[in-house]
Amino acid sequence: MKVKLILPALAEAESPFWRPIKYSLFPPLGLATLAAFLSPDDEIDLQDQHVENLNLNDEPDLVIIQVYITNAYRAYNIADHYRAKGAYVLLGGLHVTALPEEAAQHADSIFLGPAEESFPRFLANFRDKRPQKVYKSVTRTLSNLPPIRRDLIKRNKYLVPNSLVVTRGCPHHCDFCYKDAFFEGGKSFYTQLVDDALAEIGRLPGKHLYFLDDHLLGNPRFAQELFDGMKGMNRVFQSAATIDSILNGDLIEKAAEAGLRSVFVGFETFSPENLKQSNKKQNIARNYEDAVRRLHSLGIMINGSFVFGLDHDDKDVFRRTVEWGVENAITTATYHVLTLYPGTRLFQRMETEGRIITRNWDLYDTRHVVYKTHGLTAEELEEGYNWSYKEFYKWTNIFNASFKHDSAKHILKHLFYTGGWKKFEPLWNFIIKTEGLNKMLPLLESILSKVEYGKREQVKEIERVIV
Repeated sequence: MKVKLILPALAEAESPFWRPIKYSLFPPLGLATLAAFLSPDDEIDLQDQHVENLNLNDEPDLVIIQVYITNAYRAYNIADHYRAKGAYVLLGGLHVTALPEEAAQHADSIFLGPAEESFPRFLANFRDKRPQKVYKSVTRTLSNLPPIRRDLIKRNKYLVPNSLVVTRGCPHHCDFCYKDAFFEGGKSFYTQLVDDALAEIGRLPGKHLYFLDDHLLGNPRFAQELFDGMKGMNRVFQSAATIDSILNGDLIEKAAEAGLRSVFVGFETFSPENLKQSNKKQNIARNYEDAVRRLHSLGIMINGSFVFGLDHDDKDVFRRTVEWGVENAITTATYHVLTLYPGTRLFQRMETEGRIITRNWDLYDTRHVVYKTHGLTAEELEEGYNWSYKEFYKWTNIFNASFKHDSAKHILKHLFYTGGWKKFEPLWNFIIKTEGLNKMLPLLESILSKVEYGKREQVKEIERVIV
């Protein structure tokens, strides 16, 4: 059987804000996971439109397409194309689960929720010529999964080919997050067996890892055993965690000992009213500065996430947020315009209040305003969002933030990481076009090396030389 797995490009990948490096980071791990259930005799082709041109002239028997909100229209067009050629087409992913009736018009079968259990059921039905129209995840487990088909991934096209996911979902229930809708009807947070996770890590070449888990520290017992098992593996890794998990106990220290060097943190907003309205309980009454200081004391760089456009935001929110990020030496900042994902409680509330102004899914990219705002006009919100990115990543602010660190090495790491990420787009584009992206991994590993704190005099000397 000829099987084709496709990740269509997101709409923003072709926008004026197109940054090739951003969309060349991680391979389509979900599709490679499903491919592991296929037969060794199947002829399999996995294509990611972000890093390669799709070949639509082939004749597969089975086509599997992963659908996100801003690639939905492109995914539907590809699905219609292959169905017209006689292929059997499957659609799955976040957007399909949120809007199954919409997706079903373009598919022979759709998958709702995670597919590790339902996809093998489909394969058995398909071979018996009895496929169902809808497959819904029932049993939620990551035990006894076959190894991910990483041989299908074109490693040279990605900066971070060693991405992995050892948990599913998140223990929290933020109103703007897709998680509760995607995992409806079963467990919404569960983990691999630690031994299975360590075995997957052991199969990956090189030194660098990126855990794509929504919250790697969400199950403290699992995380502690994982980090204990990773000691001595000589890995450096990046992941995501919450304010709450950073401040509680000593789990973040164990993560640092295992090789954690950079963490994505959802600060989102400084407003207690916004946190309550968003049901982001894990941030309420938490001191963001304490979390930052703890991470910096461990030599961990921070990618801070912030959301603009919540109902209690005002015109000054952009300036305050950028200044806080610089003052607290956040390594990188990811800003978002509040986006209402179908299936979330936020979307339902906005729909009830009559505040949704468009259902053009291409605009649901965290850059455009798709709802009636409070406190800010749509123009003010989009302009403030764009201003925040430009302001935070000005060279003066990059230098100012870098020199907040007490370690000479941390200063240099901050400068190289932040500047390299945002200030050298032509160079990144050249590297991508010449297929040399994967050759940059040693540089990334070097930047993520452990920080050893020295004397303040070293910091002053670096500041004298650079400035």
